[in-house]
Amino acid sequence: MKIIPFYLPQFHNIPENDEWWGNGFTEWTNIKSAKPLFEGHKQPKVPINGNYYDLLNDDVKIWQAELAKKYGIYGFCYYHYWFNGKMLLEKPMEQMLTNHNIDIPFCICWANAAWTKAWVGEEKKVLIPQTYGGRNEWEEHFFYFLPFFKDKRYIRENNKPVIIIYRPQVIPNLHDMVNCWRELAIKSGLDGLTVMGIISKPSIDNPDKFSCFDNIIEWQPSTVKASNDNGFIAKVKLVRRKIYDFLEEMTGIEWYRYSLFHKKNKKNMRFLSYDEVWRKILDLKPVSKNSIPGAFVNWDNSPRFIENATLITNSSPEKFQYYLSKQIKHAKNVYKKDMIFMFAWNEWAEGGYLEPDEDNKYKYLEAIKNALQENDELN
Repeated sequence: MKIIPFYLPQFHNIPENDEWWGNGFTEWTNIKSAKPLFEGHKQPKVPINGNYYDLLNDDVKIWQAELAKKYGIYGFCYYHYWFNGKMLLEKPMEQMLTNHNIDIPFCICWANAAWTKAWVGEEKKVLIPQTYGGRNEWEEHFFYFLPFFKDKRYIRENNKPVIIIYRPQVIPNLHDMVNCWRELAIKSGLDGLTVMGIISKPSIDNPDKFSCFDNIIEWQPSTVKASNDNGFIAKVKLVRRKIYDFLEEMTGIEWYRYSLFHKKNKKNMRFLSYDEVWRKILDLKPVSKNSIPGAFVNWDNSPRFIENATLITNSSPEKFQYYLSKQIKHAKNVYKKDMIFMFAWNEWAEGGYLEPDEDNKYKYLEAIKNALQENDELN
């Protein structure tokens, strides 16, 4: 069973973040400034030994790779930010490519949403828009990927490099772009591409749009957000979702904000039960024969959204191990897959991280190793 966590590269300075958020901004800025918002709320989170690392330091990336493998993690899925030729936060992944001492399998997820000021309640204020261009732009993007695809560490299915698209529903000429990439892969000496798309709800509104994918990844915890909806309310939400998808495709702005069967308090915070979310994940059936299941560590995005945050409560390493062990069985027996994508390796500002912190030390990593051992999935 391949456990593959998503990997966030926003732990180093870039000029754009300095301009948009203030000099010296990295993801650690949000983490350090977080505050408890109610009794029992544990913030700020502190990495073990105060390890506020800089991802431009290769020793950090070597440490991460060795740590992940030690606890049974198969590889990383790097978020990649490409805006019609303009890249952001690309250096850690590029450094990894040239340094084979960073020895862990990896693949790439194109996080193709526009960047906005959503963290401060200004979703419509676009920092950098997302456009998709035509064949010339698709070719430029593919040939940026190509050295990664050819690396011996790159994750493959059927000997074809895996490339993932985060928000495929908003790409106007998705099929043409994917077909272009597949043609270029063959011409470049590869056996082809394994192209995967992410969904963040328990159904597909437009199956034709997703028919170009070899696999569909269920991104957790968001995929379960509508699994208990029915009747008139569900129909209203479906129409609203289609409207927001259309607006996003036209403008590049992420209009829709998921509300995972939430409860609001006077501060507009949303609270979810860890057990309830996990139970709904384990009740899911594949949306297609090519579905790949997801998993999550935890969720608390208050370091970013403060009093507009969503929090999943009553989590623990022990619960995580229990539910992950069940999801491994679910992946094998129901999905018939040997792969689970995990939120996340280092999403500290959204509460989804496996890296050790001062509160839990290495317990979440130990939980992964134990869950794999319980299912005879650890070499």
